[in-house]
Amino acid sequence: MTNPIVKGFWDEPTGSWQYVFHDPDTMKGAIVDPVLDFDPLAGATSTANAERLLEYVRETGVELVRILDTHPHADHFSAAQWLKAQTGAPTAIGEKVTGVQKLWQGIYNLPHDFPTDGRQWDNLFADGDSFLVGNVPVVVMFSPGHTLASITYVAGDAAFVHDTLMMPDSGSSRADFPGGDSAALYDSISSILSLPEETRIFVGHDYAPNRAAQCEATVAEHRAANIHWKNAPSSAEYRALRDARDATLPLPKLMLAALQVNIRGGRLPDVENNGRSYLKLPLNYFDSR
Repeated sequence: MTNPIVKGFWDEPTGSWQYVFHDPDTMKGAIVDPVLDFDPLAGATSTANAERLLEYVRETGVELVRILDTHPHADHFSAAQWLKAQTGAPTAIGEKVTGVQKLWQGIYNLPHDFPTDGRQWDNLFADGDSFLVGNVPVVVMFSPGHTLASITYVAGDAAFVHDTLMMPDSGSSRADFPGGDSAALYDSISSILSLPEETRIFVGHDYAPNRAAQCEATVAEHRAANIHWKNAPSSAEYRALRDARDATLPLPKLMLAALQVNIRGGRLPDVENNGRSYLKLPLNYFDSR
């Protein structure tokens, strides 16, 4: 089995990790969870993060063959569509994204003809689907809990788990968003930590608690040291721990902006008659914390 070379890129404002992985033999590669920059005060988008990824791809000589999202993100905009426009590489996400689209179509009161069949992406992956990036085999694991559509990409000995696990000293990700479920998240983490112990787990976020930002730990390291896993060995214990923690957390600052972009595959809402796009907020749908 060919294992990928993985390069992580941290976005400090959102605490998000983005990745480029590639096959060292064929130099074919993929991007995972790219960030489109957004300034909520100015209402302005920019492409500094995505340009960093492209610069690395070009300098390294990687031939980009996939742009992969793990789920519709609540904390940043996806740069998948901008990157596709620059490179022609197809976009992909998990097939359960259609459920997220239907859910948020109602929350945002979007028109009835808003597409909720996932057509905004080139590929929709089901649990167990597989594909190649060069000679690197990639298997898709359905990993719900954080959202109802989350998936993990297991590429050789690297698993891109995004919002399931955090780094071991931070535990796991929240499960209280619409469609989230802490019991499902426990099952997803169980499946991920059943991978071979040398598997490199690459997380989607790190908020760098009193240390430099990190993105990688092995399955063995998570089994031994992840603070939510070792302190909550059963589903009931984990759910109690996760639910109690989630009850104290405010909504992500960009969630209500990000989801209406990300259920469109990283596209801004359609322009209006003055040539501009607009975001809308569902007032008083969520309680203030």
